[in-house]
This record gives sequence, structure tokens and C-alpha cells, in this order.
Amino acid sequence: MPRTRTLPDEQLLEMVLALIHAEGPDAASFGAVAKVSGLSGSTLVQRFGTKSAMLRSALLHAWDALDALTARLATVCEKTPEGAVALLTGLSQDYGEDAAAYAQGLLVLREDFRDPVLRARGAAWADALTAALTACLSAVRDPAICARLMLSQWQGSLLWWGFTSEGRVADYVERELQLFLKAIAER
Repeated sequence: MPRTRTLPDEQLLEMVLALIHAEGPDAASFGAVAKVSGLSGSTLVQRFGTKSAMLRSALLHAWDALDALTARLATVCEKTPEGAVALLTGLSQDYGEDAAAYAQGLLVLREDFRDPVLRARGAAWADALTAALTACLSAVRDPAICARLMLSQWQGSLLWWGFTSEGRVADYVERELQLFLKAIAER
């Protein structure tokens, strides 16, 4: 008869994610996770098998949360260009308060690029986000193209904010996206 888990998977994966965000993906060893979770290293090996599998599980858990947040924001945001800005600004809340915190997040992105399963989740998320933005931009010319361009503008603004760290990231993103809307309205 299997033993009852003293720590639910979701709670454990949140601990792994917190460790990854604080110290980087390379720091998420069985020993380090054992220390923060109170579970033994052998229990973690039984649960995940390998460090790579533990990392993938934690990052898939993060993708699940991001997909849920994206779906929620896409549902509540108005289907207007301003709603598109609100959607992307809403997704920009957890990038950290300074360039160093943002850089830690880029280490997570590196892991997403390395793993084909995680990379596929990112591509699927981009498709869902493009569809949501296209619905918001339906009144502009070529809404699907503008949605893809807006996604690129959003990601670019996050990178540029990392260099300047001008104010809160969400405020910076909102300003940049408003400039984008102005540019496409004038074409």
C-alpha cells in the first residue's frame, strides 16, 4: 500500500519554483529542495526520478498557472485595443522590481528553450495569447498581424525595461504598448 504524501505535489512544486526564482535553475538540486521542503532527498528521487524531471515538473506547473492567468485575463479584458494593453500589462506584474530579479526570470526562460516539452508549451501559449489579442484588435486593419507585432513589442519592452529599470515594469510596458497602439492607429 503506498504511503500518504506529507507534502502535496502542488505545494512541493511551488517550493521548487521559489528556489529556482531565488537562486536559478541550476541550484534546484535534490539536496537543496530537500532542505526547503523538509522531505528527504531519496523521497524526491522516488517522486521525480531525476533532477531534470523535477525541474520540468516545476516549470510545467508554472506554465499551468500562466495559462490559467492568461485565460482569466483574456476573459475579463475588454475586446478593444485598450483591453489588449490591459491583458499584457496584467501578465507583466510578476517580472520583479529590478533588473537583477528580471534576470533570474530569464534563467527560467533558458530552461524553457532547452526542453522540447517546455518549448512546446511556450509556443502554445503564444498561439493562445495571439488569439486573445486578435480578438481585442478586431477593429484595426490586419488584427492577427497586429496581434503578433504587439506580442513582439511587449516582449521587447520587457527586455528594454531590464536595461533601464525605469519605474515599475507594468507601468513601463503599458506606456510602450500605448505607443504601439498609437503607431498602428496612424497607419
